[in-house]
Amino acid sequence: MKNLSFFRKTMADAATIKKIEEGFEKLQNAKDCHSLLKKYLTKEVKDQLKDKKTKLGATLLDVIQSGVANLDSGVGVYAPDAEAYTLFKPLFDPLIKDYHNGFAANQKQPATDLGEGKTSQLADLDPEGKYINSTRIRCGRSLQGYPFNPCLTEANYVEMEGKVKKVFAELKDGELQGTYYPLDGMTKEVQTQLIQDHFLFKEGDRFLQAANACRYWPKGRGIYHNKDKTFLVWVNEEDHLRIISMQQGGNVGKVLERLIKGVKTIQAQAPFSRDERLGWLTFCPSNLGTTVRASVHIKLPKISARPDFKKICDDLKLQIRGIHGEHSDSVGGVYDISNKARLGLTEFEAVKQMYDGVKHLIELEKKA
Repeated sequence: MKNLSFFRKTMADAATIKKIEEGFEKLQNAKDCHSLLKKYLTKEVKDQLKDKKTKLGATLLDVIQSGVANLDSGVGVYAPDAEAYTLFKPLFDPLIKDYHNGFAANQKQPATDLGEGKTSQLADLDPEGKYINSTRIRCGRSLQGYPFNPCLTEANYVEMEGKVKKVFAELKDGELQGTYYPLDGMTKEVQTQLIQDHFLFKEGDRFLQAANACRYWPKGRGIYHNKDKTFLVWVNEEDHLRIISMQQGGNVGKVLERLIKGVKTIQAQAPFSRDERLGWLTFCPSNLGTTVRASVHIKLPKISARPDFKKICDDLKLQIRGIHGEHSDSVGGVYDISNKARLGLTEFEAVKQMYDGVKHLIELEKKA
């Protein structure tokens, strides 16, 4: 009987397996679905993984449920906890390889190099202010010892918020010093101001909702920003922390310097979760490795009208989004353009990839 009890705890139950089977069938029958989930959740992979469960109780259903609910997903999977990346390797590894420029199962993320002492290589991309509205570099971090959203309890959210609030209270550096605004109990006045500043993250979109990432909202969630509103930290939005440096114009070097200072200061007091192979661990596999997304809001009216604009950006390893983030459209010919790859290169290389690509796009726009 003891053995039976053990298997019940370490294996998915019949109801969960049934939902996994139904999800698989839905994906197979969806002709307009082009997600990486559909591509790599083969019958063999599904049969191999459908009864597995992590030590924290996460199953394959937790991994695939967002992509099953949202057939227009690009990726379609999330990791409910760190162990999911190894337990469900047959699904994650080929998907990660596809998304991250061929990062293979036997490769390891390089050692961390945020770019200290190298920011002078990133001169202002647009000193005359003709093209770039703003520059933003962010990274995601997970606190050691905690799972990701679907496995977090309300007490976990509140406890993590308490830990980072203590860290924020000790940010004495003039450039980083600021205020933490918890979402729980936020006044309408503060909420309106943060929305106007484009800082306030809303309760997760349908992709995150379907991944079970928004439970107990708004408990344990909040935003920290400095006085100049150039350094922000989102607490328990998609990842445990999103650390963001931003400012008007195209001075990438200055933005990166501030991010380095913020990341190192927080990490000294709140250790982050890192994997030898996959780098900094995050909820979505698209953000693994460096977790760095370096981006500009940029006006490119001439070359963006070309039919091959997306191919040009793809060849430069750049990703195009609308100015309101993923799944949004361009407004007034302004695009959000960033590095695509996060794995298999260092943090500084990820920023440099965006920098070099955007520099080339501006040259093309000038010649057009």
